Amino acid sequence: MSSRLELRIPPPVIAAACAALIAGLAALVPAGNLPFPGHRALAVVLAVAGLLFALIGVMQFHRAGTTIHPLEPERSRQLVTGGIYQLSRNPMYVGMALVLAGFAAWWATVPGLAAIALFVVLITRLQILPEERVLTRTFGEAFVDYQRKVRRWI
Repeated sequence: MSSRLELRIPPPVIAAACAALIAGLAALVPAGNLPFPGHRALAVVLAVAGLLFALIGVMQFHRAGTTIHPLEPERSRQLVTGGIYQLSRNPMYVGMALVLAGFAAWWATVPGLAAIALFVVLITRLQILPEERVLTRTFGEAFVDYQRKVRRWI
């Protein structure tokens, strides 16, 4: 994958494309749909949990006075390591993945799970790794120490 795509595609766009892929796979591969009692309730729980996880991350960035703009990590002014950032270095992306899991559960599509894996790979490669390089340059040992203590995803 070309480094030219790093920090170029907004993460919500990647998440939306993966959500469309989940819906498409549910329609194109109906044999892979395995509805079970409560799958739609599970979908709602996963989606709401994902939205809350991401929203808490956004709120913590705002409180710290730093940017949430994913395509410009060099504008970061504060390293946020408390609250939800003690559970994950990337709660906004974890939240998006949970919302995608909710979509997959809604359609009860097993092939749709591949779209969640694709999201994780794309976000890690195109967004998280470049962000980590910028944050290491910006915050130095403080960020390196944070990386040692808190997992990238969860």
